[in-house]
Amino acid sequence: MSSPITVDGVEGVKSLAGQDLGVSDWVEITQEMVNTFADATGDHQWIHVDPERAKKESPFGGPIAHGYLTLSLTPMFLPQLMTITGFSMGVNYGTEKVRFPSPVPVGSKLRARAVVDQVTDVPGGVQMQTTLTFEVEGGTKPACVATIVVRQYV
Repeated sequence: MSSPITVDGVEGVKSLAGQDLGVSDWVEITQEMVNTFADATGDHQWIHVDPERAKKESPFGGPIAHGYLTLSLTPMFLPQLMTITGFSMGVNYGTEKVRFPSPVPVGSKLRARAVVDQVTDVPGGVQMQTTLTFEVEGGTKPACVATIVVRQYV
């Protein structure tokens, strides 16, 4: 991974519209991460937290990460790709679309690619719509494709 793209203020953020920000570093998805996420969310489905059963009974040959665990890594990956200054705060505003086309096996490596789709003015700042594509190392399809909406306030 190279250094994150750094922009300042409204005009800097607007200059990102249409830009591919590149890819983050790889991160290994461990069983401990999956178990911790299961504890935090209450989603203890066996396909995630029971490696022996998942190895025997799942169509994936072992445990897989929760889809929402994959999506929740966004705040770890995005700062590796861009740094935004000149605002008092940024807030997650929502998502436009989220899909999970393929599983993330425990023990695999995951990274994210980000493309800033558009930047629009909102009262007090700007709104960025960014598409993240989460890739599993060696995979043929994305694990997750999500269009997120973030607002930056001056």
